[in-house]
Amino acid sequence: MQSIVSQQVTAKVTRAAIFLVVVLKPGPAQAAACRELCGDMAGLVRAVGSREPDGGLTCITAFGSDAWDWIFGTPRPRELHPFGEIVGRHHAVSTPADLLFHVRAGRMDLCFELVSHISSRLGDSIASADEVQGFGYFDNRDLIGFVDGTENPVAQAAIDATIVGDEDPAFAGGSYVLIQKYLHDLRAWNAVPEAEQERIIGRAKQSNIETADSAKAPYAHNVLTSITDENGQPLEILRDNMPFGDTAKGEFGTYFIGYACSPARIEKMLQNMFVGDPPGNYDRLLDFSKAVTGALFFAPSAEFLEQAPTMAVGADGAGAPSGQDAAGTAGDGSLGIRSLKGDPRS
Repeated sequence: MQSIVSQQVTAKVTRAAIFLVVVLKPGPAQAAACRELCGDMAGLVRAVGSREPDGGLTCITAFGSDAWDWIFGTPRPRELHPFGEIVGRHHAVSTPADLLFHVRAGRMDLCFELVSHISSRLGDSIASADEVQGFGYFDNRDLIGFVDGTENPVAQAAIDATIVGDEDPAFAGGSYVLIQKYLHDLRAWNAVPEAEQERIIGRAKQSNIETADSAKAPYAHNVLTSITDENGQPLEILRDNMPFGDTAKGEFGTYFIGYACSPARIEKMLQNMFVGDPPGNYDRLLDFSKAVTGALFFAPSAEFLEQAPTMAVGADGAGAPSGQDAAGTAGDGSLGIRSLKGDPRS
């Protein structure tokens, strides 16, 4: 069987990134323009990246639930749905979003050039867009002064945590992506004694050493975001958060982006943070950081993107590439794929 190649979800953390979230004008012409761009994305990344071969340019292209229906029709990823707002001691908002382009590189000029081409290609199909430029901050710290992403899974563990497999075979090789843009009240945060900041986060600020479990506060960020399955096994996600800011506007923030094989993992972490586990035991970091956006997407496999220009949504809402039926199967009735788990090309 043919191997599935995912998008470069598990690529290494870079020093620069642009997060481009787009709302499209709905319609068949806009859907066709989006599918054409999907088919050309790999070539665009190669062309821009060739100008600096060591720049590590990548782009993840992902789709929101509502947009999926009118761009691709059925079938659709099994767990794709609109992000539901979470209301607890603080509020995780849900904001409009059709497309996500997560562009990463070692240099901002590569990211900027690629996003310029993406925006130009979509042109008048864009109803609105939110672009955030993220940057590496010293030794991978966020603007509140702590190292971010320390507990990210690596190698095969990262693939297992992020890539859909045989549980949804028509969309194996894809990944769910959840984004939130957080704005920090740094004046209030910096007034908090360092020892209390460390209790809120659950690790030492300077050394980045994790606090012993027996000494952690029950509301520590890394307590509430550590979840397990019914057998006590950790359920991991891959974070590629980046700081961003605009000093002239007094804006200082963190762009949260999490990849997972199931959105339920990320949503459970957010439920713990905003409502609490148990309810009321919420993440005290949210007293200083406000989520101003929130959206869920699905990033299909690289092959899916390449085939996108041949897809058409029928009157019944069904869409499939030529040579396949609406269930996503090949002419012989097979899916023509195998599990991505362990595929070295991922």
